Amino acid sequence: MNHALKMAVAGTLLAHCNLSSAITLNDDFSLALEAGVFSDYRMRGLSQTQGDPAVQGSATLLHSSGLYAGVWSSNVDFGLGSKTRQELDGYVGYYWQATDDVSLDVAWYKYVYPKVGGLNYSEYFAELKAYGAKLGGYYSDDLMGDQSMLYSYLGYGFTLPGEVSLEARYGWVDYKDPVWISASGATRDSYDEWEVKLGKNLFGLDWSLSYVDTDLSRAECANYLGFDDLCSATLVAGVSKTF
Repeated sequence: MNHALKMAVAGTLLAHCNLSSAITLNDDFSLALEAGVFSDYRMRGLSQTQGDPAVQGSATLLHSSGLYAGVWSSNVDFGLGSKTRQELDGYVGYYWQATDDVSLDVAWYKYVYPKVGGLNYSEYFAELKAYGAKLGGYYSDDLMGDQSMLYSYLGYGFTLPGEVSLEARYGWVDYKDPVWISASGATRDSYDEWEVKLGKNLFGLDWSLSYVDTDLSRAECANYLGFDDLCSATLVAGVSKTF
């Protein structure tokens, strides 16, 4: 799931959207809707659309207690004859606001790829935010059947002059098995990824520009994904709207 839109739930919705723009249903429930277009769909540094644009959207039902549930979707293209062209995700979670500057978000995600059920998997998520910094992680124990994976990250965000947001993230993706194979035949079970993102609300839309990269070589990328150019440094531009 794209983490600019995927994280449009509860606490992360506060970071990427404005909860005041959510639709009030009654005293306890509100509905946040988001839609966006991005020049690429990068998930933990890896392209899910072979470098092509993605149209994404989410709907999140929020309760005053901090509970939330929603769905998220994007087009995908894994090539190599894959029949799926969509990622459809569901999530439920709880957001706890300790103070104005400290919060905790926990959730469970289910990732579904129509027509290719073997790609479906689930993840547990937790993120602690404090004074602009964040520490979080996702854990899955059913990736590709019996593979497990832990994605952990550190990040920090602040506002520049002109109401321009700047966010930086450094992440570590660790698999149970050594799935990354280099040109020399050496293997490893983890890689690093990072992103620096600028954001600006203009004309009622949220504009973003991200620099995304990993430490994976072209050979490691090709041996795992089938293509050698889906893990390299790139710029991802996007525009989204929250309702």
